[in-house]
Amino acid sequence: SQRTFAAVGQGPEHSSARMERFLQMCDEDANVVPDMDPASTRQIQESNWQVAYPSTPANLFHLLRRQIHRKFRKPLIVMTPKSLLRHPMCKSDIEEFGEGTVFRKVVPEVDSNLVENDKVRKVVFCTGKVYYDLYKERAKRKIDDIAIVRLEQISPFPFDLVGVEAKKYPNADIVWCQEESKNMGAWAYVYPRFLTSFSHYLNQSQRTVEYVGRKPSAAPATGLAGVHAAEEKSLINEALA
Repeated sequence: SQRTFAAVGQGPEHSSARMERFLQMCDEDANVVPDMDPASTRQIQESNWQVAYPSTPANLFHLLRRQIHRKFRKPLIVMTPKSLLRHPMCKSDIEEFGEGTVFRKVVPEVDSNLVENDKVRKVVFCTGKVYYDLYKERAKRKIDDIAIVRLEQISPFPFDLVGVEAKKYPNADIVWCQEESKNMGAWAYVYPRFLTSFSHYLNQSQRTVEYVGRKPSAAPATGLAGVHAAEEKSLINEALA
């Protein structure tokens, strides 16, 4: 199943995929780290379905290829905003489709010009289209001490890979940035799982993750372009503060 999805300022009907409803129906326990061995594929086999939001053509290709070539079947929900079809930054090198390449559940920071990992002051986890807004604005402001990590597979949650990324930046605050309202999107799903990952893989039960995004709302998105732009600017400013 593929659903058109994005907060683009054109009203609720242009932002109607309702990711949170699919995630609410995932039967994974937020407080238990399952068998994460990729060879056994136990985690996905014991889950009822998958929810993903790939941010590059190559990762979408590998996600669909993985779905076809697996020896078992699980429903797959893919969040795919039409805007990424024409986004100038949303592209992949041909090598990313070649031999030895696979679907990446988590995409680490890609900019090699940041400060050393122990000097990074904030890590922004996000998923999908908002990554490009964050990346572009970070470059524009010449910020070199904020890392951006993409969660490409939201469910089943990649506890292990999230733990790896958090461990890279021991002195950084961690935030989850989304373009949806706080009562929508992935926030309610990922929040307890971040805490479980930190506790299990970092042995840091006190480490937490803060929310950055729109305030709770009854509608998925505003239909006023000016309001949308102001909301978008606010969440980018907060994420990169």
